[in-house]
Amino acid sequence: MVRVFKTNITETELANEFINSIHLNFSNYIANFDLEDCDNILRIESFSNDICKDSIINLIAEKGFYAEELPD
Repeated sequence: MVRVFKTNITETELANEFINSIHLNFSNYIANFDLEDCDNILRIESFSNDICKDSIINLIAEKGFYAEELPD
């Protein structure tokens, strides 16, 4: 399962903080950012179960940032 999100996270240091937070909260997720993409893409992959998109969006929103899942 893979989910892709558009974000307004533009700084590498901040993206790394979010990746660490995602890995702490969801140990079975693999997360990475593509900040060179115009949509500042967050990509999350899980081999063991479904990815809870609302939890990811809320985790980012709690810090004052925006995330929206992109359609397939």
